[in-house]
Amino acid sequence: MINPIELVIFDCDGVLIDSERLAVRLHVTVGAELGWPLTEAEVIEKFIGRSIVSNGERIAARLGPSQAALWLERFERLHHAAVDAELTPVDGILDVLDTLTLPRCVASGSSHETMRRTLGRTGIYRYFEGRVFSAGEVARGKPAPDLFLHAARRMGVHPSACVVVEDSKYGVQAARAAGMRALGYAGGLTPARWLEGPNTSVFDDMRELPRLLAGA
Repeated sequence: MINPIELVIFDCDGVLIDSERLAVRLHVTVGAELGWPLTEAEVIEKFIGRSIVSNGERIAARLGPSQAALWLERFERLHHAAVDAELTPVDGILDVLDTLTLPRCVASGSSHETMRRTLGRTGIYRYFEGRVFSAGEVARGKPAPDLFLHAARRMGVHPSACVVVEDSKYGVQAARAAGMRALGYAGGLTPARWLEGPNTSVFDDMRELPRLLAGA
């Protein structure tokens, strides 16, 4: 028997805010400057959906720690400017949040500082204030299950009663590893085939989310 849903756990980037396109573009730019030329497809495959720490470790393995630190510093500076100039909510998500009655929280690889900026800039922070969790609070980021299990524990809900809304392959892998159902949003940059798998429904229009939650 499938437990009724008691908590919806939202990823942040690419699910609530349309930030992945900005991040991919900026990683391509910084990589070209620092000696690791990457295509957009390579950035999506290597970086999107992982925590800042995980991405830093991957860059350091390729370029060394000092270059990785420089990469992240340049990326953060460019990202702040892009957020202020260009960031928008994911299409349809505000309507979903206005009508969603289930308990909700955010669990993201981004830092609390970044999420206060990005979710605040788009008017979304008010829907989740006091229920925002960052990979900086756990030992391992996605695809490890630590962050989702931490969020469920803090919210007082058993993992089997949680549904995770994710847009990256690392995110859906983390949800499955946590013993949670996953809804894979393929309306952004991640190919739908990367999201498919056990206990996962893939969709490409955020306005479908209420129906999917009703049937999860």
